[in-house]
Amino acid sequence: MSKIPLVLLPGLMCDRTVWESQIHDLSDIADATVAEYGLLNSLPAMAEHVLKTAPERFAVAGHSMGGRVAMEIFRQAPQCVCHICLMDTRHHPLPQGEVGEKELAGRMALLEVARQKGPRVMGEEWVKGMVHQDRLNDKPLIDRILDMFARKTAQIFEAQQTALLNRPDAGPLMWQIHCPAMVLCGREDGWSTLQWHEAMAREISGAKLAVIEHCGHMSTMERPAEVSQAMRLWLRG
Repeated sequence: MSKIPLVLLPGLMCDRTVWESQIHDLSDIADATVAEYGLLNSLPAMAEHVLKTAPERFAVAGHSMGGRVAMEIFRQAPQCVCHICLMDTRHHPLPQGEVGEKELAGRMALLEVARQKGPRVMGEEWVKGMVHQDRLNDKPLIDRILDMFARKTAQIFEAQQTALLNRPDAGPLMWQIHCPAMVLCGREDGWSTLQWHEAMAREISGAKLAVIEHCGHMSTMERPAEVSQAMRLWLRG
């Protein structure tokens, strides 16, 4: 049986490291490639860039910001997407009022640290809310995440933050998705909460909801085996 072409979309300041376990674990059923966004500063531009080199028809999985890129890929070329997986992400635009202003201020504060001290130092603060609290003393895991951030630049961080602050509303897309779909998150993801994922799963016809236990936002790295197993069931669906 031929393998499924699988396009993997990393999140903010992330790279292939996020997906290493899944690429290995699913290699018997999926031919995986990992996208890079360069200095692109909008989600639609990132999606267009991915589509230029993607197969004619493929499965797509996006983590965090990558989930939003996956939604934009579906918006631009739904006929190309045979399976879709949205992981540790959200689908609404920047909120109006105080909530949106707080998010903007938080993102700009992190950007200033990245500019002044570098992405790795920025990540030392950022990562505290990105993994399950019990994993904060897991030095190998934290070092892998921080080393990944260090491979990026403040300019890339600025471009991707701009993309997220100007994110389109993907809510109206949810009901249009009819291919095999999975919505996955860590139960303790404090950034993209389980509540958001439950809502997305209800809005997508036939979508499966996968909840990874004892896990924060960086699900593919925190609980790689569990995520790979959920993705295997999704791809076989």
